[in-house]
Amino acid sequence: MNWARRVGIGLSGLATLFFVLDATGKLLQMEPVLRSTQDLGWPTSAVVPLGAVLMVGAVLYAVPRTTVLGAIYLTGFLGGAVATHYRVGSPLATHVLFGVYVGLVMWAGLVLRYPAFFKAAFSRPGKGLPKV
Repeated sequence: MNWARRVGIGLSGLATLFFVLDATGKLLQMEPVLRSTQDLGWPTSAVVPLGAVLMVGAVLYAVPRTTVLGAIYLTGFLGGAVATHYRVGSPLATHVLFGVYVGLVMWAGLVLRYPAFFKAAFSRPGKGLPKV
């Protein structure tokens, strides 16, 4: 296994760990999670559904066969987090863009784990996967 694949596995593991821990805090309705959810303008009744949605995305991302679907799904989730923080006026570099940072780690891990897939997906027509 080359260094890029190892780094990709590490980055993907880090992103997965973050998503699972975040979802677990929501599903267990921990006090800091409930408080910060209210501070962001969300009702506390939204915490468990958000945790369930996030856990589904984390599982999709963690399973190799569905990892690209999970990354797309979680990118949408992170976009909602960015929009929420922007709407309430959170600090740009530390709060608003945090979802972007997590998304970059997640996608970097994927690209490093499966470089051939991304080379084929983003190459010019006729230059990607061989025709069958």
